[in-house]
Amino acid sequence: MTESTGGIDMEDDASGTIKKFAFINRKAPYGTIYALESLEVVLISAAFDQDVSLVFADDGVYQLKKGQATKAVGMKNFSPTYRALEGYDIEKLYVEKESMEARGLTADDLIVDVEVLGAAELAALLEEQDVVLSF
Repeated sequence: MTESTGGIDMEDDASGTIKKFAFINRKAPYGTIYALESLEVVLISAAFDQDVSLVFADDGVYQLKKGQATKAVGMKNFSPTYRALEGYDIEKLYVEKESMEARGLTADDLIVDVEVLGAAELAALLEEQDVVLSF
């Protein structure tokens, strides 16, 4: 990861090489700011034409669950935003199989189409990335 005085450089060098960014969402969607902050950073990265992958693991799989009712917690349901990611050229969405299974979820329970990967496959995917950020 290349750093500058402003944070992470979005380009490798002066040639404008695109970097591969993976964002791992591990937290439940509500109760902390992690899920919403991750979504904002993902959208910013895509705006800079980077190669963005979005991974959901652990309680992060709940961020994609259909039928989120947030009125009782007093927060806006931002899960429909995940359906708009394709419009930002963010099409690489992955869910860790073991995390989904441990929480009794299937791909049919999710609001968007994802690629379900086992832990080993996910680890290999992350090895290919230039930058990995976990939320």
